[in-house]
Amino acid sequence: MFFLPVSIILIILFILLLPFLLFLLQLGIISISFSNLGLSTGTGILFYVLCLIGSGINIPIYRRYIEEDTGALPPYVERMPGFPAEISEQVIAINVGGAILPVLLSLYLLRFVPINVFLLSTLIVTAVTYVIARPVKGIGIIMPAFIPPVVSALVAFLLFRENPAPLAYSSGVIGTLIGADILHLHHLQRMGRGVMSIGGAGVFDGIFLVGIISALLT
Repeated sequence: MFFLPVSIILIILFILLLPFLLFLLQLGIISISFSNLGLSTGTGILFYVLCLIGSGINIPIYRRYIEEDTGALPPYVERMPGFPAEISEQVIAINVGGAILPVLLSLYLLRFVPINVFLLSTLIVTAVTYVIARPVKGIGIIMPAFIPPVVSALVAFLLFRENPAPLAYSSGVIGTLIGADILHLHHLQRMGRGVMSIGGAGVFDGIFLVGIISALLT
């Protein structure tokens, strides 16, 4: 199913920043940033564009019918472009741009990071995001977008200053998905009808910013 998450604001911001990003590209700063993640400039740009496009693609993995609705969904949820306002079931889905693509890149980056350091960093990010994430009726889990990138960057500098960017990205993505989304799946009973997307809606912003901050680490 396709609908744009709340992070459409992030997409608009990204479009507005394109001139500035092109300026950085001419200076070679973006090339250096992507090289921190083991990516070429073209591959890095393509990856982030695909993540933005993929943020609107949610692959359903579980459905259950909701017999009695406990109330209307929040107005901002029902106004999402393409959101199925008349849905009478609860759908668990995986977001392509906020979960599948970032996890694939994280697995690729693990070759640059000691596994014990990755596990410790991921555990810390998982604990922090679990505490700050909150279930919201009809949309799933939300949390402050700036916390995952800040926490993962700080932890990466403390644990692996030699090459913090791959660690910040991989632990930031995996830890956020586990702590914010997966460990909160037991709250589904209170969320009612709607699409609960792992890596989507309120979590996508944080994961996307993890990628931006990680790429800028030197």
